[in-house]
Amino acid sequence: MKLVIDHLTRYGYDEEVKFSTQYLRLTPRSTGRQNHYLLDPDLAGGRGGDDHRRMGKCPACINARQSHKEIAIRASGIVDIAEDSEQSDVAEEELLSPLVYLRCTPLTRADDRIREFAQRLYRRDEPEESLNQLMADLLLRMPYSPGATQVQDSAADAFARAKGVCQDHTHVFLACCRALEIPARYVSGYVYSDNAQHVAMHAWAEVWVNGRWQSFDITNNTRHLNQHLRLATGLDYLDACPVRGTRLGGGGEIMLTNAEVREHSQQAQQQ
Repeated sequence: MKLVIDHLTRYGYDEEVKFSTQYLRLTPRSTGRQNHYLLDPDLAGGRGGDDHRRMGKCPACINARQSHKEIAIRASGIVDIAEDSEQSDVAEEELLSPLVYLRCTPLTRADDRIREFAQRLYRRDEPEESLNQLMADLLLRMPYSPGATQVQDSAADAFARAKGVCQDHTHVFLACCRALEIPARYVSGYVYSDNAQHVAMHAWAEVWVNGRWQSFDITNNTRHLNQHLRLATGLDYLDACPVRGTRLGGGGEIMLTNAEVREHSQQAQQQ
């Protein structure tokens, strides 16, 4: 299935920014399950001296070298995904030791409540089945609730509030897995739905279980990722977020992101 992606991130600043650098993970890596034909980031807003570089297997890097009060970063293109979720969804360059993903971060550190929650549900003799149960119980414990948390909130913060969004669900699930000494990692990407109200940006977890990486979409309580497009993997949101930057000056900041994912045939018919 071919999908069209259109991703727009806008930054607005209270004061002039003298220089800014944005690191972008907006180009899906080709895997056994997905191949991108064209999805290249572009910058608008920085006046003159802009620089867009690719850094090998690292994120793309965009520098706005002249003063600016707003920038817009857009990536659009076509991705072809196999609808069989059992196909490999791991890029060759991601074949790191699973042990890397045992490391906790400030966003994924388990407190006593998370640790007790995980240990109560997990059974060593049935790892996959008990992780399925952990996913289902976590969603019951933390219903999807947009606006309930902030991007900087940790797994412990979100678990204490007992609600959150996909980022929070994934962070808590990673905290549970790592507390159980199971390698687990954060995946950022998109999910396609024919529901116009659906949020296209998404996050889910991958867990090293039974000798391979397996996907867990906690927010949708599913293991079947037939309509998911992966952008990046990491230890947590900050390690895998689509756009992350640094700047000199600017004062306060507002960031707005909008992403659309639709079938390619639908767009072709409109042209």
